[in-house]
Amino acid sequence: MMETVTCCVCNRPVGGNAPHLGTRAYCPEHWANLNRNRGSTWRSGLLSVVALTIYAVIAAWLLRVWHPTLSDVGLIVAGAVLALVPALVWLAFFYLQDRLEPEPKGYVFGVFVLGALLAGAVGIPVVRDLFRVQDWLGNSLLFNLLGSILVVGFVQSFLVYAAVRYSIYLSTEFDERFDGILYGTAAGLGFATVLNLNFVVASGGVNLSMAVIQSVIVALVHASFGGVLGYFLGRAKFEEEPVWWLSAGLVLVATLNGLFTVAWDAVVRSGSVLSGQTVNPWLGLVLAVLVAGATFGALIVLMRRANRLTLAGADVP
Repeated sequence: MMETVTCCVCNRPVGGNAPHLGTRAYCPEHWANLNRNRGSTWRSGLLSVVALTIYAVIAAWLLRVWHPTLSDVGLIVAGAVLALVPALVWLAFFYLQDRLEPEPKGYVFGVFVLGALLAGAVGIPVVRDLFRVQDWLGNSLLFNLLGSILVVGFVQSFLVYAAVRYSIYLSTEFDERFDGILYGTAAGLGFATVLNLNFVVASGGVNLSMAVIQSVIVALVHASFGGVLGYFLGRAKFEEEPVWWLSAGLVLVATLNGLFTVAWDAVVRSGSVLSGQTVNPWLGLVLAVLVAGATFGALIVLMRRANRLTLAGADVP
């Protein structure tokens, strides 16, 4: 008796001539979904990078000119509101763009919240209280590099990965490669939001213009690196990747995370020397915008290439 061939996404029976990726068969609906280019995802991502850059410049300038006089509690509340803006901007662009190619918004928001919860409950306590990186990170370039990659990078990257891998990844709503990038970005953004809130509370809301720029930098970097993790997850679910594929993605993102941290610190310090200020975050913002733009651009190219090769019947390297 011949074994019934089923779609690897919805488990519905499909004919023997159903399209395959390796040994995985697909029904017509999910084969079409698998190879969609999802222009709305890219538009919302790239528009968010542009909008957040404009927001950081205008808000920081206004705060420097206005010089608001607030109490200690008022500073923390104002800083917390400013720290939430990057997430609100990205979610707003996603909502507007997603009308043409809808994705369950509850799932997207749920992954965002899960990323935030993991940051607050695990990420920050592990890095701050268990490894106490604030006591030794920065003692030397080697310590800074190794600590930023092996401790901060791996902890943060694994938790963003876990927010997707052990939630929506197991659902039938995760039914195309592009979903990995979408949900990875949402998880990274949720993680970044809690990091930004923690920065505001820890600093007592001091220097709101600095908080604006810092929140945008952290949001851009974690959202884009979360998208990279999502790329690896999306391909792992729908293609027969080697056993080391997801581990390689995690190592790559942890390394990128750590390298950015070191580069950002060097850029901010050099900018401070040139400007004569204690801290000059503007060059750090420029670096974050370039990294986020280049990352989303690379993901567009890689995903479209994967779709093109799949439709042509070729293996995706």
